[in-house]
Amino acid sequence: MAVSTADLIPEFLKATEAAAIAASKWRGLGDGKAADGAAVEAMRAVFDSVPFDGRVAIGEGERDDAPMLWIGEPLGSKQGDPTAPSIDIAVDPLECTNHVASDLPNAMAVLAAGPRGSLLHAPDCYMDKIAGPAEISGVTSLEADVDYNIEGASGALGKRPEEMHVVVMDRPRHEGLIRDLKDLGVKPILIGDGDIAAALNAADPNSEIDMLMGIGAAPEGVITATALRGLGAPFEGRLVFKNDGHRERAEKMIDGDIERIWARDELCSTDDSVFIGSGVCDGRTKCVEVLEDGRHRVNSEIIDVNSNNHYFSSTIVPS
Repeated sequence: MAVSTADLIPEFLKATEAAAIAASKWRGLGDGKAADGAAVEAMRAVFDSVPFDGRVAIGEGERDDAPMLWIGEPLGSKQGDPTAPSIDIAVDPLECTNHVASDLPNAMAVLAAGPRGSLLHAPDCYMDKIAGPAEISGVTSLEADVDYNIEGASGALGKRPEEMHVVVMDRPRHEGLIRDLKDLGVKPILIGDGDIAAALNAADPNSEIDMLMGIGAAPEGVITATALRGLGAPFEGRLVFKNDGHRERAEKMIDGDIERIWARDELCSTDDSVFIGSGVCDGRTKCVEVLEDGRHRVNSEIIDVNSNNHYFSSTIVPS
């Protein structure tokens, strides 16, 4: 019987748990780079033992800039084995690096996985994003302006614009977006980092968050698209390039218009995919807890897209 991506969830979960534990040791110490480096190294070490023929589709960056988990890097213990599952990984070993430094919410170790070619293979650039609950499907789009999107979403949700909760990353690049939202009566919720958690909250009917809007990192966009495919919630993304080098790299990696709008099911084109996020700081998931005997309790969110199985786990990991 062929191995599905979901069959590897226990192995992938070990990778995010290891990264979360490594990063948590730097929580509140003011050194986000050290936390990120520890998470990358821990996650990469676990991948060496996973029985698959893997590849980083989008992740830490170009090989010259990222010593581990660089885009295109081979992963797994069965490289070149024709009988092994051929899997692409979109990865962020530490989402919210700066939040770990100050012990702020929603830092996670996250990944998405699917069969080779099912996840967008692109440079580590930026991505313009829009996400929300299932109710706003078809009434919002990156093709439209802020006025259209807020009118459509508020109507679908039965809210006035003044009642909408829209998360935007607090960045100078979003000055215009923030101004437009305020002009419509929306009071945007500004965050430092963490747009994966924000998108998951927006898709969650039990959350007060209604939408995510704005530009964040592209790897997180692909990871988010996978998660929201499993939740039946809308997501769109459009690549935004940091420099000419990333644009040229994208032209080599992507067929067609590199500035097109990517629908959720184009960023993750198969139901045979999974999302896993393990909490480092409190937020969408609970933080890593150190137990009295030195072991760690790691709390994770898992979405098996094919089975529509969405659940939270709590694992005791030996020290």
